[in-house]
Amino acid sequence: MEREFYQKLLQWKGSNLRIPLVLRGARQVGKTYILTAFAKREYEDHVYIN
Repeated sequence: MEREFYQKLLQWKGSNLRIPLVLRGARQVGKTYILTAFAKREYEDHVYIN
């Protein structure tokens, strides 16, 4: 499941459309975890706002 979502994040990053990413879902399913891991792996700098 994580790999599927990570692939979707990579598609979003590679897209020419510059639309914001809004992540919604149930509590405690790993939303923050996957986005933080994605940001650390794919970007030199990132900001976390809670």
